[in-house]
Amino acid sequence: MSTNRFLARSASWITVGGIALAMGTAPAYAHVSAQPEEAEKGGYAKIAFRVPNEDPVAGTVQIKVMLPEQHPLSSVRTKPIPGWTAQVEKAQIPPVMVDGTQVTEAARSITWTAQPGTRIGPNEFNEFEATLGALPENADELMLPTTQTYDNGKVVDWNQPTPPSGEEPEHPAPVVKLIAAKGGHSHGGTPSGSGGQEADQHGSADDTARYLGGAGLIVGALGLGVGAGALLRGRRSGGDAS
Repeated sequence: MSTNRFLARSASWITVGGIALAMGTAPAYAHVSAQPEEAEKGGYAKIAFRVPNEDPVAGTVQIKVMLPEQHPLSSVRTKPIPGWTAQVEKAQIPPVMVDGTQVTEAARSITWTAQPGTRIGPNEFNEFEATLGALPENADELMLPTTQTYDNGKVVDWNQPTPPSGEEPEHPAPVVKLIAAKGGHSHGGTPSGSGGQEADQHGSADDTARYLGGAGLIVGALGLGVGAGALLRGRRSGGDAS
């Protein structure tokens, strides 16, 4: 194989491989997720439901999050979002003790609906925040199935559990892992505690770094391809001159 042909093929392999590697990280951000990914058992947490719009034409106009019936949450508060209305649906449940208090009513779902003229457009995302508590102490995770509705009538159910193998399904349900409370206590904490804010900021910073990392891979791959192409042209020019 000639040197010129080898360089040309190498440039193609580098470019395609780099883009494929970068795109390989994309599916992790193409679904509805809950941020931060962890919260303390028995406490309260501020959870942001991060919703990307996957349709190239239609826009997202409604998000409905189902709350676990087997682990009733007595306190659910939503953060106002311009252009969106939030509704928390509650239901009567058999009396249970939650965080030392008898509870006979629990939140079953949260629905955010876009007002006229508002939507999550193509290549956009939005975050819908709520404080949830008290989180169960007898569970290791909180699965929060979510329904995403588009303005063209399409409905996507993010409700598939991720198997123990860790292989992500096509439409995984948002999940918050529940960990033991720091300091050896499982109670305490408030819906608007600073710990939740710190976790949310950490999650946002981490995701931003991942986005930039993916973009850097693409730019780097393209740069390598361009550089190899320039080298190839230089060698050809040198050959012509001689």
